[in-house]
Amino acid sequence: MTKIQKLEQEIQNLSREELASFRDWFRKFDSDEWDCQIEKDINMGRLDSLAEEALAAHKAGKSKEI
Repeated sequence: MTKIQKLEQEIQNLSREELASFRDWFRKFDSDEWDCQIEKDINMGRLDSLAEEALAAHKAGKSKEI
């Protein structure tokens, strides 16, 4: 049995309250991981071309206020 299969089995055996607590924990964990990845990508310049493209489109009048 793989780790994932073991986790799936454990999660299926949680009570409603435990599942709600796990869901809250995982949502924060996943959000924090996403934030770390975005920060890493920004620091490595991986998003620079997208930012430049967006700024150029805005300067060319191709954007609108929301």
